[in-house]
Amino acid sequence: VQLQASGGGLVQTGGSARLSCAATGGTFSARWMGWFRQAPGKEREFVAAIEWRSRSTRYADSVKGRFTISRDNMKNTVYLQMRNLRHEDTAVYYCAASYGGIWSSVGLTTAYDYWGQGTLVTVSS
Repeated sequence: VQLQASGGGLVQTGGSARLSCAATGGTFSARWMGWFRQAPGKEREFVAAIEWRSRSTRYADSVKGRFTISRDNMKNTVYLQMRNLRHEDTAVYYCAASYGGIWSSVGLTTAYDYWGQGTLVTVSS
């Protein structure tokens, strides 16, 4: 399975952007997919995740009410709609897929089996 993230770029403070992550190659049977981000000099942190069958979602406190994760079963694609972007949202965003993890560990990088290459989002005034 390969994950291809796209949609990053330069966004103004308060603006919006939508990231996409398409899964290709082989049979897609992830239990859930998630987004993480890593700012310069910081550790990779959890942003959001969506359970593939139930569409249950989970968000980091820092993005609740501003970011929305969704998925398209037919396209094997997960999206991250980001609104009211702040400077501190600047980071490389990674999508990831979990095949055998436990939902309670959705915020841990170790719960994921496949990772995309990352897409840079820069929020600037």
